[in-house]
Amino acid sequence: MTPLTTLLLAFSMSADAFAASIGKGAMIEQPRFREALRTGLIFGTVEALTPLLGWALGVAAAHHVEAWDHWIVFTLLLIIGGHMIVASFSVEHEESERPRRRTWWLLAATAVATSIDALAVGIGLAFLDINILVTALAIGMVTTLMATLGTLLGRHLGELIGRRAELLGGLILIGIGSGILTEHLGMW
Repeated sequence: MTPLTTLLLAFSMSADAFAASIGKGAMIEQPRFREALRTGLIFGTVEALTPLLGWALGVAAAHHVEAWDHWIVFTLLLIIGGHMIVASFSVEHEESERPRRRTWWLLAATAVATSIDALAVGIGLAFLDINILVTALAIGMVTTLMATLGTLLGRHLGELIGRRAELLGGLILIGIGSGILTEHLGMW
């Protein structure tokens, strides 16, 4: 993968965390930078660890699926990207009083829920010639940045930007998967 592809992957993986953090920021009474950074670090750490776990699982299974590994990567990215696109159009409203901050457990649970796609992407990355540590670090750093910004912007932007970010992230993942498939099949 090129550095640009790695960066695009990192931004697409951070899209759901960005969307979730906008929602979290909208729910918190006047989120401060410290709270936003705490949210970003939790999301970023989880988002960096899950592709590593997925990559390890993929490496363990690699010798069983070498002949069609490109189809696995394409299918995983298509499904994840498609799910992100569909989720960008769903409407969920949560009415409650705004707390000053979210509990660590609630943030961690949300981070895990938004990083399941990174686990699946990690499995797919096991079949490519990449440096998984650099890729996971890029995903974690971009997610930290995006979740921190999302929390700070959440109070003002609400769900509108979050949904668009998730839509764009899904389209990017499908594009990356299509690029991998066409490159492998010699169509590009």
